[in-house]
Amino acid sequence: MTEPRTKTRIGEANTEKILDAGLAVFSRFGLHGSRTDQIAEAAGMSKPNLLYYFRTKEELYVAVLTRTLDMWLEALAEIDPAADPRQALGGYIARKLEFSRDFPEQSRLFAMEIIQGAAALQEALQRDLAPLVEAKVATLQTWIAEGRLAPVDPLTLILTIWATTQHFADFGAQAGVLADKTLDNPAYFAATLQAITEIVLSGVLPRG
Repeated sequence: MTEPRTKTRIGEANTEKILDAGLAVFSRFGLHGSRTDQIAEAAGMSKPNLLYYFRTKEELYVAVLTRTLDMWLEALAEIDPAADPRQALGGYIARKLEFSRDFPEQSRLFAMEIIQGAAALQEALQRDLAPLVEAKVATLQTWIAEGRLAPVDPLTLILTIWATTQHFADFGAQAGVLADKTLDNPAYFAATLQAITEIVLSGVLPRG
């Protein structure tokens, strides 16, 4: 009874090891400049062993990107229609900024794929992202109808949060030069989070 579970744990650990190695190699060389044997070496395994988990380099590339998307979707899904909008949106902004601090390489690789047309991500974007965004747009529309949010365009609000928080990962080199510090600095992270939260929420919460 324990042997299948052990294999599953080993398989999951190997998959994560391969995904981490794929992220490192793809981030440096891109999809077309990367080689499967490079990724296998970075993962500390043989190429045949890697191909047991991912049959092609392209399949692995999509899996690396999808892992990042899944992480972001989990945070978006946590916006609760029954919650207070200030707390829900503030919490979402915090999670997104934490992702930019903790996973900048993932964000940059994802952004590069989107900039290049998102050919590898079309299925995931349509299957996973679009329905969830549609559901959260409906949540924001309900809050607007109830007078708990100002009448702003819900999709633009979501995209604005993405753009503002992910800037610190995707354009981290620029932001770091201008601020002379990065989000790894706890005081700077706290100040940045407070500023983004106040700027966004001041534009969408009812006044008076």
